[in-house]
Amino acid sequence: MSQKPKSFIEVDSENHFPIQNLPYGVFRTVKNPKPRVGVAIGDFVLDLSEVERRRMLSGCDLPQSPVFDKSALNTFMKLGRPVWRKVRRRLQELLSAENPELRDSDGLKTECLIPMAETVMLLPVEIGDYTDFYSSKEHATNVGIMFRGKDNALMPNWLHLPVAYHGRAGSVVVSGTDIRRPKGQTRPDDSRPPRFGPSRLMDFELELGFFIGPGSEPGEPVPVDRADEHIFGMVLVNDWSARDIQKWEYQPLGPFLAKNFATSISPWIVTLEALEPFRVPAVAQDPEPMPYLSRPDDWTYDIQLQVSMQGANMVREKIICRSNFRYLYWTINQQLAHHTVSGCNMRTGDMLASGTISGPTEDSYGSLLELTWRGSKPIQLAEGEERKFIADYDRITMRGWCEGDGYRVGFGEVTGKILPAE
Repeated sequence: MSQKPKSFIEVDSENHFPIQNLPYGVFRTVKNPKPRVGVAIGDFVLDLSEVERRRMLSGCDLPQSPVFDKSALNTFMKLGRPVWRKVRRRLQELLSAENPELRDSDGLKTECLIPMAETVMLLPVEIGDYTDFYSSKEHATNVGIMFRGKDNALMPNWLHLPVAYHGRAGSVVVSGTDIRRPKGQTRPDDSRPPRFGPSRLMDFELELGFFIGPGSEPGEPVPVDRADEHIFGMVLVNDWSARDIQKWEYQPLGPFLAKNFATSISPWIVTLEALEPFRVPAVAQDPEPMPYLSRPDDWTYDIQLQVSMQGANMVREKIICRSNFRYLYWTINQQLAHHTVSGCNMRTGDMLASGTISGPTEDSYGSLLELTWRGSKPIQLAEGEERKFIADYDRITMRGWCEGDGYRVGFGEVTGKILPAE
């Protein structure tokens, strides 16, 4: 196949799903409500359960039992990188403008290619465990300055290890799911007792997450230079946060109710193979990490990110943040290596998220906490509205993509609307 493969399906240069991408997701339709696996190509979904049923994936080392006629991607993810690469090459071959197999068969195209507008996207993975990191130096510094002052912005351990906490996998939801404003204890006035009620300081966190393919055994750490062998692909993540609940509860053990009510992810998983052309050198680290975290050729990805907000009375959304995944201090390889160095095992479907991705400029901060600097600098929106934090019926939408030569490899979007507390 040529260096710049072209599909027989027309794909606009700004569409996130050209033949160079082919992200995986799980979907259903009104006509066929059974969940199954597909890949995105332009404005269509290629139904892999149908492709598999018609034996069009021979030579890809797939097992005899169905892999894609499933309600989650776990079975495929567990098979490992050699199989993933073979399936990807075969799908690019099937969708190529030079291959007549699908291109010239109207019957096959009707059965296998479904307009994306006719699909309902579902959670793509059965998530066993979810860990949220805190890997942006800019974000950690900003938050530290707000709460501890400039001289103590970073905690003593931050430059030595990827800080993280265990989240709740059961409340991870797919893009488009509305989020109910959470309730909890807050203490806005330190001179008065805490109170109970809806969070008044709702926030988003701009993140990316990655899914584990082949797992690891208990007691056997994943080496940093082999970490990517265990990573299937990445999604956009909005780790919704109730800042007032968080402020009162997080000492000494960290977030709990402030985070456990919902985490939204995009429905399409972009594979590491699709992201390979967009590798860039990782951020220089000082001090040098310990040997188990040290990979001289470590890399990250040049993924452009943006966040939009749209209030109930706004005609259109407004972009309030532009950031980039490459700003992260700790890489995905280091995150996985650190997570397992204690002997913690990984399982297929586990999700690890980056933590808020903030850049060096005020418009690249990945949360309202930073963008409004704890509410002291409200964001000006359309129709004369402003925001310090998220109001009821506000919609937050995040998008991300890599920019190629005349094409994009993108994640689509993760979007959600905040509903009033019950």
